[in-house]
Amino acid sequence: MSDKIFIFDTTLRDGEQSPGASMNIHEKFRLAQQLGKLNVDVIEAGFPAASLGDFECVKNIADNVRGPQIAALARCNVKDIDTAWEALKNGENPRIHTFLATSEIHMQHKLRMTREQVLELATASVKHAAKYTSNVEFSAEDASRSDLDFVCRVFEAVIEAGATTLNFPDTTGYALPEEYGAQIRYLLENIRNIDRAIISVHCHNDLGLAVANSLAAINNGARQVECTINGLGERAGNTAMEELVMILRTRGEQARLHTDIVTEHIFPTSRLVSTITGMPVQPNKAIVGANAFLHESGIHQDGVLKERSTYEIMNPKDIGISTSNIILGKHSGRHALRDKIKEMGYTDLGEEEINRVFERFKAVADLKKEMFEEDLEAIIMDEVLRVPEAFQLLHLGAMSGSRSLPTAAVKMLVRGEEKETASLGVGPIDAAFRAIAQLAGTDSKLLYFSVSSITGGTDAQGEVMVRIEDDGKVVVGQGADPDIITAAAKAYLTGLNRLEYLKKENKRREQKQ
Repeated sequence: MSDKIFIFDTTLRDGEQSPGASMNIHEKFRLAQQLGKLNVDVIEAGFPAASLGDFECVKNIADNVRGPQIAALARCNVKDIDTAWEALKNGENPRIHTFLATSEIHMQHKLRMTREQVLELATASVKHAAKYTSNVEFSAEDASRSDLDFVCRVFEAVIEAGATTLNFPDTTGYALPEEYGAQIRYLLENIRNIDRAIISVHCHNDLGLAVANSLAAINNGARQVECTINGLGERAGNTAMEELVMILRTRGEQARLHTDIVTEHIFPTSRLVSTITGMPVQPNKAIVGANAFLHESGIHQDGVLKERSTYEIMNPKDIGISTSNIILGKHSGRHALRDKIKEMGYTDLGEEEINRVFERFKAVADLKKEMFEEDLEAIIMDEVLRVPEAFQLLHLGAMSGSRSLPTAAVKMLVRGEEKETASLGVGPIDAAFRAIAQLAGTDSKLLYFSVSSITGGTDAQGEVMVRIEDDGKVVVGQGADPDIITAAAKAYLTGLNRLEYLKKENKRREQKQ
């Protein structure tokens, strides 16, 4: 019989701390719904005391998402904990997650507190959180660089105060697997009341060891892993959920460990996170990279064709990758499209969203010979993840060549008013961006530009991701279209619309405060 490993997903909290990876309330809610389909045990929805926007996101998820426990982060102070509970209180099984550093370097230089003060504050904070809920997690920040006997003292005290989950983070990604595993074993052997709580781990990837350290920890008795989709997170990121889960699925018999993750939703969730954050997955990344199940070597191809297991230790279908074409074309109706969308796992789309997807699908199907699931998924992402559009593309014409000046003519709706202009540029995409910026009246800076092909063939849809900055706010934009210049324009406009949305939200929150 195998032990269950609880999956605590912190993509919405720690994952969002990746530079440029911020999400709005609608994007966070959609991702939370997808994490529910994955069947994660806990969703850390955010840090309510950080801002009014974060509070509203956590509250929206706690109020409406059922299945996973919803957690909110709080520092060890009464105000943070009260704010976290206010956001969580309507949840099905809410968890308050409070934290305080225990390493000498953090206590001396950041907290400026003694060990006794840290012990007292941690205990009092957990006791306060436990007044609201019996589901309380305490994290000893920078635990892997802390004195283990002191961590044991703190953990014993917070268990007595009401904590049921104890998190031992490798906050700086400094630990080595054998060392980290031994630390977990030491805790289990030296905390007298450990039978009343479970040990959790939260590993960062600064040395590329987050997954290895998490695996070493659970092999030594930890029973919860805190992780993110695509390994997203601060600096080099966190434990990649898809990697850890598939290790346990593929080698679970030997490890005698398992998770309850519905792995068929891994790939769609990875794509959703990549689209929302504008952070593409590297092609050679384990599990969800574009090359993860590709075989170029003739020997490998021959082996896989004869028997898949010769070179594939996992079935791509197990993570939600389908190699079959969509049985749809330009003559397909709305009903057939709706059925296919549901088959792909998008069961929560409303009628208006399906109608938008249908219109785009028909337009793309007219241009492409073959339609693949990836094409439809790109259309869904592009249409469904829209924010309210202050800027809308009506027409784009571009001209370029080896002996002509790149020029773009753009017609747009700008806050309801039709405007048009033309601009020169270094290339046709640069010309289109200059024209759009002129019509939108923006001084935003383009920080990042990425273009990729969604499927093979010269008629494939191009997918463009951009990251733009304006007045300290960084957003991402995504666009897909068979015409790469149009895809780039859509991505840029999505980013500008998100900036406009953020400005309006900030004004609304200022008025509310």
